[in-house]
Amino acid sequence: PVPGMAAASEAPGDPSPEDFVYGEEDFVLQGTGWGGEPGSAPSRFDRALLEGWSDRMERGLFRYRLGPLPTRVLPGPMSLVAQLNVQRGTERRPPQAVLSLRQPFDPRAFNFTRMRPGEVLLRLRRAADEGGGGGGGGAAAPDYLLVAINVSPLEQGHVLLLPEPDRGLPQALTAPLLRGGLEAALLSAHPGFRLGFNGLGACASLNHLHLHAFYLARPLLVESAPAQPLCPARGLSLLRDVPAPAFLFYAAGPAGLETLARDVCRAAEHLTDTGLAYNVFVTRGDPPEGAGAGAGAGRGLRVLLWARRPSFGAKAGAAFNVALCELAGYLPLPAAPLFRDITEAEALRAIRE
Repeated sequence: PVPGMAAASEAPGDPSPEDFVYGEEDFVLQGTGWGGEPGSAPSRFDRALLEGWSDRMERGLFRYRLGPLPTRVLPGPMSLVAQLNVQRGTERRPPQAVLSLRQPFDPRAFNFTRMRPGEVLLRLRRAADEGGGGGGGGAAAPDYLLVAINVSPLEQGHVLLLPEPDRGLPQALTAPLLRGGLEAALLSAHPGFRLGFNGLGACASLNHLHLHAFYLARPLLVESAPAQPLCPARGLSLLRDVPAPAFLFYAAGPAGLETLARDVCRAAEHLTDTGLAYNVFVTRGDPPEGAGAGAGAGRGLRVLLWARRPSFGAKAGAAFNVALCELAGYLPLPAAPLFRDITEAEALRAIRE
């Protein structure tokens, strides 16, 4: 049995998750450059995740085999990254209907306690002598996060981060989960390792608390675009000249993660209180002032928070759903003609609607 999961059907020979214990010494503070595909300069975390992910692909635990995906950058100032993934569009599990921004968890619907144990790659937790756990009202990282494959992957290494699935928490972002996700971002050495959250009414497909994480070997404008200061003392800015305007929170290193996670979640809760849905995106990036912020500024973690009109009911099988990836400028597309013909103007129109 996997700790944190209720009993699930287990097939003979299902692999067990690796217990991945980490400390501050495992954080890769500057990451690597854009020198190659995921795995070209891997950290200990990258190796464990990608090797486990490939193992599960060979064992047939995904809904489809994922090979190299056609990818192109659309002409235009936004440098949108379009990628063709036909199978995700046709073979993924139908999304659940969302009826409310505060919809409670429904144990009768499909949820992550029903995963096969072999789908879990890692049990991610901080070393015992470094604190980290507990949750509660603060932003300490949870005692552990399960890192599980997304059986309908967007890209190589597409996983889900799950905080104790048997607690049955709905899809409302918590500071402990975000703190754990931020630490996972620092455990990866690859600049294209990103994390994100789709809230209820913002294209969440499943009402059970989780983050997405994936590797995309392309830079995105949201990582380097300069932002307008709003509250510099709290690391809060506004990104305007990107595919979708976003609140930008920033931490230069590990010392700022607890405050960052707490502030993002307070802002997200405020949006919910006002009747707005939200998406969140986590990536390595330049300081809010942009790449020219001064010598030695280095890169930290950017967290983007988008406010949006909520959409209720079952998520439509439209060719162009707008969730965290699309808002960030990464367009996974399900049809070859759309991938071939879409323009930046057409993509931005769909995003901004």
